[in-house]
Amino acid sequence: MIKSMTAFASSESVVDGLTVNCELRSVNHRYSDISLKLPERLRFTEIEIRSIMAARLKRGKIECVLSYKKNSSMEQSISINDTAVKALLKATSNIEDLMHSAQTFSALEVLNFPGIQQEPESNKPVLQQGVVDLVTTTLEQMILNREREGAQLGVLIEGRCQQIQSLVLAANKRLPDVLEQIRSKINRRIKEIVAEPDFDRLEQEMVFLTQRLDVAEELDRLETHVKEVLNVLELQEPVGRRLDFLMQELNREANTLGSKSADKEMTKIAIDLKVLIEQMREQIQNIE
Repeated sequence: MIKSMTAFASSESVVDGLTVNCELRSVNHRYSDISLKLPERLRFTEIEIRSIMAARLKRGKIECVLSYKKNSSMEQSISINDTAVKALLKATSNIEDLMHSAQTFSALEVLNFPGIQQEPESNKPVLQQGVVDLVTTTLEQMILNREREGAQLGVLIEGRCQQIQSLVLAANKRLPDVLEQIRSKINRRIKEIVAEPDFDRLEQEMVFLTQRLDVAEELDRLETHVKEVLNVLELQEPVGRRLDFLMQELNREANTLGSKSADKEMTKIAIDLKVLIEQMREQIQNIE
């Protein structure tokens, strides 16, 4: 089952008197790039969260944002860091000694100074397990979203593979006419040089025309690569890079087909093939 690298999921849970929210965002990326944004109170959970996500997500730029708010049921008392208050007042007093007049400030201003208020002690084991469970649940939701979008991409890619196979079939039907054109050109060249035979030159031109216009090998490889794309779509593992490589191979054969073709119909087929391959390549950029 293929998975898209683009997805979003969000969920929240009550843990140790806190309502914790988790948001996960994922976009396409060549490798796995996991970014965590955690409040200081939850920073100690980072290593385990990163490990869980790395084990489940092989490609993509993933952002995990955790936030929390205190429940109203929690005790409303404010804990003060007495040491920090004394240090602040002492520093203020020293500054006032250097000033011409003392400056007044309220207790509320002191309360809002960084480090004055103390967070109540958390039950870290309980908080860590709750946060890990929340991230795991959110991660499962995001993976389901990636699978759902991946399935839609798979349908689109399969449809374009079928279109490519139809074009290859049309090119194979056209091939006898192309080969007849080669024979006609060779016959015309023979007639042109029959008065002054130059068999070395004739042989060179025959080899050139044959190599230049015969596209049977390219058509065979196109068919082989398309079959491999369809096989890869059935694999139960990340396949984005493998599909991207196959798109390069398909594009190479389509380019060669176009450059060799001296037939309008075959040239049109080559252009249509390149359009379909480019459409698939853009879709595959989002596949894990």
